Amino acid sequence: MRRPRARAALLAMVLATAAAACTSSGDGHPAGAARAASHPAAPSATRAAVGPGQDLLPGMPPPLDPHDLYAADRPGRLSPVVKDFPSRVYVPNTKSDTVSVIDPATYKVIATLPVGHEPQHVVPSWDLKTLWVNNDLGNSLTPIDPATGKAGRPVPVHDPYNLYFTPDGKYAVVMASKDRQLVFRDAHTMKVVKSVPAECGGVNHADFSPDGRYFIVSCEFSGDLLKVDTARMEIVARQKLPMAGAKPQDVKISPDGKTWYVADMVANGVWTLNGDTFGRPHLLRTGKGAHGLYVSRDSRRLYVSNRGEGSISVLDLATGKPVAKWHLPGGGSPDMGGVSADGKVLWLSGRYNSEVYAISTADGHLIHRIKVGDGPHGLCVYPQPGRYSLGHTGVFR
Repeated sequence: MRRPRARAALLAMVLATAAAACTSSGDGHPAGAARAASHPAAPSATRAAVGPGQDLLPGMPPPLDPHDLYAADRPGRLSPVVKDFPSRVYVPNTKSDTVSVIDPATYKVIATLPVGHEPQHVVPSWDLKTLWVNNDLGNSLTPIDPATGKAGRPVPVHDPYNLYFTPDGKYAVVMASKDRQLVFRDAHTMKVVKSVPAECGGVNHADFSPDGRYFIVSCEFSGDLLKVDTARMEIVARQKLPMAGAKPQDVKISPDGKTWYVADMVANGVWTLNGDTFGRPHLLRTGKGAHGLYVSRDSRRLYVSNRGEGSISVLDLATGKPVAKWHLPGGGSPDMGGVSADGKVLWLSGRYNSEVYAISTADGHLIHRIKVGDGPHGLCVYPQPGRYSLGHTGVFR
C-alpha cells in the first residue's frame, strides 16, 4: 500500500513517540578464495539508520525507531490482525509431509496436518493473515489459517524452498533452490512477476536493509552471497565467502542496521559484514554446524543454533561477542525456529531427532522436548509481535 511521503513521515513520528512510551522488557561444493563483486553496487540508497523523510523503498512502513529495526517486536506487542489468534508452534516435517501443531501452553502436539511433498518452512505472509507451508518437492504452497489452524487448498508454486516478502508488501520472493532462481511473485496471487537467475547453488535465506532498498541472500551449495536491488529485482553484487567449502545458511541484520550476520554450517560460525559496502566478511566462530539466527525481544541478543553439536550460542549484539553457550542435555540437532511472543522461550526444531526443543531464554535450560514427525525443519512460532512479516520462519518489523 503506497502512502504520500508526508503522511508516512507523520505516521513514523507518531509511532516512534508511542514506542518510546512503552516499556520493553545437504552438502556443499568447495568455494575458492574471495572475489570482488562482479557487478557495481546500486547507487547508495541504503543507510544504517533510517528515519522519517529518508529514502525508504516506496510503500514500505517507516521504522518505529531508526536505531532499532526490531522495535516493533517487543514482548506482547501483537498487531490487531493477530491478537486473537491462538498461540501455536507449527513444525514442517520434511520426511513425513506433515505439519505438527504444538500448543506451547501444554507442550503437546494437538494436530497433524497433511501437506505437500517435503515441506521446508512455515512462513507468515506480509499482512500476517496467512501461514504458507513451503512444499519444496511438491511444487506448492499450502495456506494455513492461523485463526483456525486449518489448512487450505495448495497453490501451485515451483520449487518453493523458502519464501520472503518485500518490505512494501507487493511481492513474494521464492528462493527456488534447485531452479537456481529468485522468483518475484505477486504477494497475494503468487503469480510470477519476474524470475532472476541466481547463478549460484542453493539460494536459501535472506534479510532486508533498513530502508528496504536491497536484500542479501545466502547460496548454500556454492558458498556465495548475493546483493539484490529490491525495486529493480536485480542482483547488483555477489561475492564468494573466503573459506573453501563454505555453506552459508540463515541471514540476519543487526538492530542498528550496520552489521549483517550469516550462519555457516561448514565454517562453524557466523560471518559478519557491512551490507552497504558489501565488503569482505569476517568469521566469528560459534559452534559446529551454525545454522539459525534469532534476535531476542529486547534486541540485545542473537541466538545461534549450532546444529552439528546440539548447542545454542548467544551473541551480544552491542559488542558482537559471544556471551554464553547453551548445550542441550543428551545432545540434539537444533535447527530453525523462533522466539515466543513474550520472549521467554526459544523454540527450535531438532532436524535429525524428530523432535522440537523449548529452551529458556533466561538461562538456556531445556524446558521441554516434544516428539514430532520426521525431519522437522523451518518451525514457525505464531503469532509473534510485529507490524508486518518479511517471511522465512518469522522476520518481523
